[in-house]
Formats: sequence, C-alpha cells, structure tokens
Amino acid sequence: MRHILIAGCGWLGTALGLALARRGDAVWGLRRHPSGLPPPLQPIAADLADPATLTALPSTLDAVVFAAAPEASDEPSYERTYVRGLANVLEALHANALTNRLPRVVLLSSTSVYGQSGGEWVDESSATAPNDFRGRFVLRGESTLSESGFPAIALRLGGLYGPGRESLVDAVRSGRATLSPEPNRFTNRIHLDDAVGAIVHLIDLPAEAAARLYVGVDHEPAARNDVLRWLASRLGVALTGAPVAAERERDSRGDTNKRCSSVRLRHSGYRFRYPTYREGYEAILDARARARA
Repeated sequence: MRHILIAGCGWLGTALGLALARRGDAVWGLRRHPSGLPPPLQPIAADLADPATLTALPSTLDAVVFAAAPEASDEPSYERTYVRGLANVLEALHANALTNRLPRVVLLSSTSVYGQSGGEWVDESSATAPNDFRGRFVLRGESTLSESGFPAIALRLGGLYGPGRESLVDAVRSGRATLSPEPNRFTNRIHLDDAVGAIVHLIDLPAEAAARLYVGVDHEPAARNDVLRWLASRLGVALTGAPVAAERERDSRGDTNKRCSSVRLRHSGYRFRYPTYREGYEAILDARARARA
C-alpha cells in the first residue's frame, strides 16, 4: 500500500484518487470544501493559499500529486494556484516530513507553456515561451518544483475531456458548433482515463527510469474542424453555419497552434487506452447510448 496525497482534488483529482484507492493505496484528497469527496478518499480541508491550513498533512507520504486548478481564468487565480499554492504545499511537506525520504511530487502542468503558433511539433525539449499569463504562471510553478529538492515530475497535459467534460459533443449535437476559418489549427487532447493512467504510471516509475518532464497528450494532434466533422458524422447531424473566428477553440487555454508529442511518455511504458480522439469520443457516445437504453 502506498500513501498518496492529492492537493487540489477536483474533477481529475477525484478520478485519480478513486483509481489509486481501487488498487489498494491510501489516498487523501485536499481541497477547501472536501465534504463531497467520495469514500474511500480521506478528506483534508485546507486552502492552498493559506499556509496555516496546511499543518495537518500526513506525515508519511510516498507521492503527492498537485492537481489544483485555478478558480477563474485570470492572473490572480493562476498566481494563487501555481505560485503561492504550490510553494505553500512544498513548504508544508518539508515541515511535516518525519522520515528522511521525501515523497515524489507530480505537478499537473499544461501544454500552455508552449507558445508556438505555426503548427510545429513540440516535445519536452522544445522552447517554452508562453504567449499569455496562463502559461507563464504554470511555467513558474514548474520552476518552483524543480528547485524544491523533492523528487519531481511535471506532466504537461493537453486539453482534457471525458465523462463530465463533453461540451464539444453537446455543441455538435445541438448545432452550435461552427467550423473554424483556420482549417489547419491543431488541438491537443487527452481523455480523462488516460490522464489518470499516465499519472499513476509516473507515480510508479522507478527513480532511475523517471524523467523530470513529460508531455501528456494522445497520439494524434488533430485540427478542430476534423474533430467536429468526425463527431457530426458519428452523430448523424450536419454542421450548420459558415466558419467564424469567434468559434476558434483555445488549445489548452492558449491561443496557439502546435502539435504536441507524447513519445517520451509512451517510451517510458505507458500505453494509451484512447490513442486518438476517435476512440475517446466513441467511448463517450457509447456510454450515452447505453444510458438511454
């Protein structure tokens, strides 16, 4: 049994915690109002931005996953999460450690740290030049973690989708989805189940095999229009309206155009359950069909 803390236990963190608990790990979920966390996750009520609330962390931990998400898409929220919040958790972990072994810390970062806009391929070795505050604060969080002295891994996740985040399916079905005027603008995705699977995989990687940075996306960057057309065909509906700029999808909360590669993650041994958006959205559609039956 491993002892694992999920700091910022929201949608993704809860799914991760349940997966870890199913295999027998002891899991604590930290958030400001943890009463809604499902058992067997053990709740910790704390505010990442308030160090005084972080004094009751478990004294012995094998891994910590920093999965906090900003409350709003503004600079104060991103600074609160990725700068103050992460630093406070790391300080509390140092203060509470009763063993000489520091836990592995996995930071859920974002592909928004890449500012490339010409459809370039990017990976862990590519330049990071965020073009807005989101990527800049996330990158500051990565730097804070790398300087903390903990065994650390940053996982740069692409756009998450899956049960609970199905808005693109609903937009296509309802006729609200509109083709982009930029047909070659790429998006990068990862299904919730693969995000969870990748995090568990990185928690378990032996120290000698683990890198400090991974990109977490599926095998195939896809133009948004291709995804919309595939969904429309699968749903048996027509895409209505002419392409308009207002419908451009922001890839991982940044107005960029790049193709992210997860080759390093795959070479480390992780096998995707949903290698492309087709398998991932097919699973969503199948689940909806079963629910209606």
